[in-house]
Amino acid sequence: MSRREGSRFANRRPGSAFQSRATEPPVPAGLIKTARKSGQLNLSNRELSEVPQSVWRINVDPPEESYLNVSFTASDRWWDQTDLTKLILASNKLQCLSEDIQLLPALIVLDVHDNLLSSLPCAIGQLSQLQKLNISHNKLKELPDELWNLTSLRSLYLHHNELERIQEGIGKLIHLEELDVSSNQLTAIPSTLGELSSLLKFILANNKLKYIPLDISKMRSLKLLDASHNELEGVPSELANMVSLQQLYLRHNKLHHLPQLPSCKYLKELHVGNNQIEYLGSEHLKNLSAVTVLELRDNKLKSLPDEILMLQDLERLDLTNNDISSLPYGLGNLPKLMSLLLEGNPLRSIRRDIINRGTQELLKYLRSRIQEETTGQDKSDSTTAMTLPSESMINTYALGTQKLLEYSDRKATIVPDEVFDACDGVPVTTVNLSKNLLTGLPSRISELKATITDVNLGFNKLSSVSLELCTLELLIHLDLRNNLLASLPMEIKQLQQLQTVILSFNRFKEFPNALYHIPAIETILISNNQVGSIDAFQLMQLDKLTTLDMQNNDLMQVPPELGSCVNLRTLLLEGNPFRNPRAAILARGTAAVLEYLRNRIPT
Repeated sequence: MSRREGSRFANRRPGSAFQSRATEPPVPAGLIKTARKSGQLNLSNRELSEVPQSVWRINVDPPEESYLNVSFTASDRWWDQTDLTKLILASNKLQCLSEDIQLLPALIVLDVHDNLLSSLPCAIGQLSQLQKLNISHNKLKELPDELWNLTSLRSLYLHHNELERIQEGIGKLIHLEELDVSSNQLTAIPSTLGELSSLLKFILANNKLKYIPLDISKMRSLKLLDASHNELEGVPSELANMVSLQQLYLRHNKLHHLPQLPSCKYLKELHVGNNQIEYLGSEHLKNLSAVTVLELRDNKLKSLPDEILMLQDLERLDLTNNDISSLPYGLGNLPKLMSLLLEGNPLRSIRRDIINRGTQELLKYLRSRIQEETTGQDKSDSTTAMTLPSESMINTYALGTQKLLEYSDRKATIVPDEVFDACDGVPVTTVNLSKNLLTGLPSRISELKATITDVNLGFNKLSSVSLELCTLELLIHLDLRNNLLASLPMEIKQLQQLQTVILSFNRFKEFPNALYHIPAIETILISNNQVGSIDAFQLMQLDKLTTLDMQNNDLMQVPPELGSCVNLRTLLLEGNPFRNPRAAILARGTAAVLEYLRNRIPT
């Protein structure tokens, strides 16, 4: 190269290799350079209204620095560098994608969610290596037929668009494992979906579907089906042929009957809340032996059959807002039942205050009624065996039969010593001191530390938690709701068996750090406080955490890493001032929120 030629290249303006570069939004040269080496380029959240031509041509054109240097180190030899395999253009202002997308044939992942796309280029069908395509949260009304040429696809996200139909060609995506078409305007889905024999997860919630085609039953590998928030009046009996199904969501439809699923031997979760189901019979339950979650809330059920006692693996039963007047007492003996929700039912045989104490108290009550029936006893709940003056202020019957020390709803500022004197020699497991005016924890509660597993101190005036509570190392359930608490002592992490803690309606401004150090914890309810942030990385260490209620706090942002808490089944975030996730995403439920967050984890 002559000196004149070298000077001509040296004086070339950066970016002049492409005439359109002057009008393109800037993309840091360092990002492009790194992408040539890694094969990955993340341009999310950059306010882009169009994709720079240099991105589409990253595999084709030499880097601009090649015009400036005639010698290259091993790491700078651009002709040896890798093709782009992952391109993220999420959360920008893109209205279209160029046909030049075909210049990126090695793409495996393409993410353009959360833009303003109203169409896709036909050339997208030439990305033959593509395995993951996320075009959710756009304004797409139709899809190009060329899309169905992407037969290597494993994951396809089409949710939150304006699609009114899905073409029959989707049946060609035979390797697809995950498909999300939720939150569109679909009134029907093609029968060719039945050809997707590898599909594991299918979400079609929040559409206008009146029926599900019979061919869907061919999806023998499907593990999760979500058809919530549609207009379904029934479910085809052929659905029972989906032998691998583990999770079925049919909430917010117009169902009058629970589907019969005789072949779904692996079904773990059945969600049919917010329908019009009036009858639940043995035929609906006899094949659900593996179910752990049965959600029947907001229906019109009047009773439960005794066959529900056959669900020996049941962990959560939600019967909220039905017309149930009585329950099989045998529910108290279901060995794994941890959550029994009954609010909003006209139950005549169970006092409201028992329901308000939570699942463990309710199950104990049901077990006690079994014993009464067995021995011929028919004592009311208010019966007390008052024999000594020191015992006159407590229910000694409950203390003796249920190991329950109850001194609640007394407007008391202290707990008299006589209450603890009555416990002498009794292996108390539950203490209920709720609905009083206590400003501190009675010190004598530590006398029960050898047996106590459940403490309810809700609805008092506690402004701090004393260290006596931290000595109750067998504690499993702790209720501190509706107090004046702003913090918990770090010593509470000594409660290594604690599974449930309720801190709602207090004055917390920070998430209690001690809770991050209790590995057994499964449920944290801390709604209606003033918590401003959460540490997602520490929450990820709590691998047993399934329920986190952060409603009505002061969270300004939700860390994307929270999406990695894969064991969360219930995540409640409504009523916080953050902008994202949006309300529409929160309304779709926990799985949608976690997926949204995972898609925003920086790569």
